[in-house]
Amino acid sequence: MPRTGPVPRKSRAPALSVVPGPGASGRDIAQRIIDAITAAIVERRLMPGTRLAEQKIADIFKVSRTIVRQALHQLSRDKLITLEKSRGARVAQPSVEEARQVFEVRRMLEGAMIRRVAAGLSAEQVALLRRHLEAERAAVQRTDVPGRTRLLADFHVTLARLLGNDTLADILRDLLSRSSLISLMYQSAHSAEHSWAEHVAIVDAIERRDARAAERLMVSHLEHVEHNLQTLPRVPDLAAVLRPHPESQ
Repeated sequence: MPRTGPVPRKSRAPALSVVPGPGASGRDIAQRIIDAITAAIVERRLMPGTRLAEQKIADIFKVSRTIVRQALHQLSRDKLITLEKSRGARVAQPSVEEARQVFEVRRMLEGAMIRRVAAGLSAEQVALLRRHLEAERAAVQRTDVPGRTRLLADFHVTLARLLGNDTLADILRDLLSRSSLISLMYQSAHSAEHSWAEHVAIVDAIERRDARAAERLMVSHLEHVEHNLQTLPRVPDLAAVLRPHPESQ
């Protein structure tokens, strides 16, 4: 997966129409396909359950189906898609239990991470976080759903990057990609502005070097995000849908 720097890039993540250069290796092309599909999921352009036809992806990237298959197998290992002999490849549809497990892992990892962040960031690094928050705010205000989704997620990865821990950043990126899928399936009317405000409070605690407050705020933030998810899939109650209204009787 691509590296994410502490300052969000102005350009959009790669779309599925990106064609590899003539000197690209099969492995490089497979990674570009992985990156493009992952970005589309995180930015909510690919919904859970969407079919990913091998031949169509091969045509988009102008590569063989063998390379596409390599990319899809990696995405399957990352739990972002499912591969079934009878149905082919589809964007994953996480269960309620998986949603709970993902957020439990995130609380454990990010609670420990934020204590170290609050104890060791320089003024320059805090300034980088402030610029990230400003980009988040701007995306929220202009109702840029893909942009704000990416930036709100990148905030967490950026914290790990500022610690200099690339392994932790990669693990968080994988978890955040899965969180995006979970949100697509189970999220109710969630306020992006509220998430941004909680990020601001976390950075305020970091700037004060208040590790205990930063941890409490991070855990609380993740709990709020999880609690804003519906605990059951969005399956309508047929009786409620079809029952006539009293005024129509």
